[in-house]
Amino acid sequence: MNIFFDVDYTILGLDDSLRPGTKETFRKLIDDGHSIYIWSGVGLRWEVVKKHQLEDLVSGVYEKPTHHHEERLEELGVDVTPEFVIDDYPELAAAFGGIWVPPYFFRRTADAQMDRIYGIISDFVATGASEDKQFRAKGTTVPLF
Repeated sequence: MNIFFDVDYTILGLDDSLRPGTKETFRKLIDDGHSIYIWSGVGLRWEVVKKHQLEDLVSGVYEKPTHHHEERLEELGVDVTPEFVIDDYPELAAAFGGIWVPPYFFRRTADAQMDRIYGIISDFVATGASEDKQFRAKGTTVPLF
């Protein structure tokens, strides 16, 4: 499965720290046969991939469509189909199917979101869904409040 991770506040904090467990989760997902992609609404973020030594774990880096999501993939040069998205914006996770995660701001030992992400993806692979409240099925509507 092609799994797309957002950068800011999803894997990267305001303090430029990598969310705890990111490398380990990427490795487990790759070992399970998935491909990991990075995208961001502010452009190509190769500097984040290089700084945090993710090159051997990431199959590609793209600009993320922040509106008209699927319609803009070709325009933005996304030549791989996003099959599962992890983002701090629930609209993106709902548009493509995936996981909404609470924003990550600063390094903290209590953050276990990457373990939760791995569990939700494992559920999805096994059953096509997840009971976790952070899971968003493709095309679902996100409540305004």
